[in-house]
Amino acid sequence: MALITIGGVAIPTPTEFQVGYMDISKAERNASGRMIIERIATKNKLFLTYAFITRADATKLLNIIAPTSYSVTYFDPQDNQMKSGTFYCGDRQLGFLDYFNGVPRYRDFAFNLIEL
Repeated sequence: MALITIGGVAIPTPTEFQVGYMDISKAERNASGRMIIERIATKNKLFLTYAFITRADATKLLNIIAPTSYSVTYFDPQDNQMKSGTFYCGDRQLGFLDYFNGVPRYRDFAFNLIEL
């Protein structure tokens, strides 16, 4: 079983994988100065990094994460099981290792997936 699938497609296992838990809240102070916080939702943010990645895998991943949103299945440490949700991709960055014999080689490909 793959660690992560996007749109039903198993992606290569990243070198580094982190799960962030983000609270969406409405917060304000009342007349006495006391903070009133209303938690609206908790959403997950997945951080994926590939130290080195082939041209084929980089192209495949960039095309998979290009749509506005998609289903993502991943291992969630909080629940200690696979979890699914609808996500979109945040910023993406892909570094060049070098340009060898007319062929680019990539490193440090990183992106995050944010739950809708």
